[in-house]
Amino acid sequence: MTSLAWLIPAALFLGLLGLAAFLWALKNGQFEDLEGAGWRAIDDQPPGPQGGNKKPE
Repeated sequence: MTSLAWLIPAALFLGLLGLAAFLWALKNGQFEDLEGAGWRAIDDQPPGPQGGNKKPE
């Protein structure tokens, strides 16, 4: 029973920490361009001034 006394607050703390990390990522624009990351992963041109890193149109 004493283990529940520290497991419940620890679980609540970790849950709030995860929620704070998610809200921080949402605020900083981590989820703005979800399609672009997928296209960059399969782009076969090298990055740089003459390379790809653009979404195909």
